[in-house]
Amino acid sequence: MSAGHNHDHQHGSSGNLKLAFFLNLSFTIIEIFGGFWTNSIAILTDSVHDLGDSISLGLAWYFENLSKKGRTPLHTYGYRRFRLMGGLITGFMLLIGLSFVLYHAVLRLNHPQEVNAQGMIWLAVLGVAFNGIAVLRMKHGTSLTEKLVSWHLIEDALGWIAVLLGAGIMMIWDVPFIDPLLSICISLFVLWNVIRNLKKVFSVILQTVPEDFDITEFERKVTEVSEISSIHHVHCWSIDGESHVLSAHLVVNHGVENYAEIKAKVRDFLDEHHFEHVTLEIVKEGESCRIAP
Repeated sequence: MSAGHNHDHQHGSSGNLKLAFFLNLSFTIIEIFGGFWTNSIAILTDSVHDLGDSISLGLAWYFENLSKKGRTPLHTYGYRRFRLMGGLITGFMLLIGLSFVLYHAVLRLNHPQEVNAQGMIWLAVLGVAFNGIAVLRMKHGTSLTEKLVSWHLIEDALGWIAVLLGAGIMMIWDVPFIDPLLSICISLFVLWNVIRNLKKVFSVILQTVPEDFDITEFERKVTEVSEISSIHHVHCWSIDGESHVLSAHLVVNHGVENYAEIKAKVRDFLDEHHFEHVTLEIVKEGESCRIAP
């Protein structure tokens, strides 16, 4: 991955998060007034949830901008790892918000209340429009933060589709339990995807091998290079879920001196992956590495 490509991608990520933040905040304000207008506890509850999401989106936008800073003596890989903070905050806010919505949806299921169904339809149309625009902007995002934010926006869009369907049904039949039932189903679906993406964030934080890289296959290919007798001390992790790091010791046969050519062959095995920092140390057969295994 080239530095220019990464810079352009980060700029796009920041712009997407900025749009998502302002759209979410604007609609939250509309939603608060609309909740009182329709006498809908569900909408007022969701407005509190969206206010919390607006805060998390603002923080995600801040950390995305912070991640653009270059390397320093303290942060030698730069600040890109701070992007994970935005993903973590967004993920946990979603878990809290979904729990809040689920709790009130269950209460509403047990004690249905009459609402202004026609007003709910107008608010639902606005909700789908606001969140739909943001989802279209975020759907091509590749960072873990963008993926979690996308699920936040999809959750909101699906939630408003549920409100729209529920309000439409309630205008025809007196079945107020439809709205909370749809909310529960959608919340559980989104919850599963949020947990799945949070696991990826924690995987990066714990410096596990990137899921799209088979380290065993890489070691096998390296040992097939005629000048290399073995490979050890292979360490591989990801900085932010997109840019990866790898270091390894290559044990070469006696008499081999074309080190630059050997390293080039090994780097060729990494071209299809997003390795931004690759450190390959040449070790002659019988030479001690002087580090713990």
